[in-house]
Amino acid sequence: MKKLFMASLLGSAIAFCTSAMAQDLKALEDAARKEGTVNSVGMPDAWANWKGTWEDLAKKYGLKHSDTDMSSAQEVAKFDAEKDNASADIGDVGAAFGPIAVAKGVTQPYKPSTWDQVPAWAKDQDGHWALAYTGTIAFIINKDLVKEEDRPSTWHDLEKGKYKVAIGDVGTAAQAANGVLAAAIAYKGDEKNIEPGLQLFTKLAQQKRLSLANPTIQTLEKGEVEVGVVWDFNGLSYREQIDPKRFEVLIPSDGSVISGYTTIINKYAKHPNAAKLTREYIFSDAGQTNLAIGHARPIRAEHLKLPADVQAKLLPNEQYKAAQPIKDAAAWEATSKALPQKWQEQVIIEME
Repeated sequence: MKKLFMASLLGSAIAFCTSAMAQDLKALEDAARKEGTVNSVGMPDAWANWKGTWEDLAKKYGLKHSDTDMSSAQEVAKFDAEKDNASADIGDVGAAFGPIAVAKGVTQPYKPSTWDQVPAWAKDQDGHWALAYTGTIAFIINKDLVKEEDRPSTWHDLEKGKYKVAIGDVGTAAQAANGVLAAAIAYKGDEKNIEPGLQLFTKLAQQKRLSLANPTIQTLEKGEVEVGVVWDFNGLSYREQIDPKRFEVLIPSDGSVISGYTTIINKYAKHPNAAKLTREYIFSDAGQTNLAIGHARPIRAEHLKLPADVQAKLLPNEQYKAAQPIKDAAAWEATSKALPQKWQEQVIIEME
């Protein structure tokens, strides 16, 4: 009898919570409809298929939208500079900039209803930021230029190949810096100890196998890159745009690093409810599917049943087994600031 009573109580509590959540979402939707507009920064149509999300928000909730594309640092600076004169409601910034924005006091919290399915490492406990999609360092291999038996599947494979490896400008590009960190992780390094990654690239430079080409869609299309080190979403997007048969994209199976992008809602937003509803939608199944259509791996990937044609735009979940999120953000910030000089002194000098 007691068990039945407890089960009944639990059932009532869950029903009450579900009902309360539905009421909260309905109130948020009504308030967002009244505002009628959401203005974003750093969320252009072509990036991560934001276009699909903006179209859905217009169709479902009547929200008008405009975006101004800018870097993560510029977004945080804009929120801070404009304050009560805010022209932006929401932005999308690299993982490292979520805590920076909170420290500057320019964000407001909102936890979407799927909050529990976002891993603890990927969100601020108070709801000021949460990664909606991840980027993991991958290889993109030009199959026309690299023979099948020579194609790498691990960082250790790079040591014995005959091809050139392109990582881009470690001094200015987050993708390239994270590429060095991913290599370090494969050789038992970490955010504080990037030396193993630098040693690998020093070896490649000594072998005259380090390419200074930046692995972009243009250099890949022209055949200037044999093996490139890129974010998975960039590699998958380049492959689809150029020629899916010509390129292979994979996560190195001996280690990689996961980062990602988070929305930040402007503390001074003129349309705060529309911004919160936008975040709610981004973390819904439909919003997460939109990101996957743009080759961005949704943060809730393991909780989603994506249509087969959308799943095909991503790499299989099992490829991410050896990939790990940045565990010590403060250490990585310090290391990444010192990295350009070390890269110059240890790696580039070997090419001269």
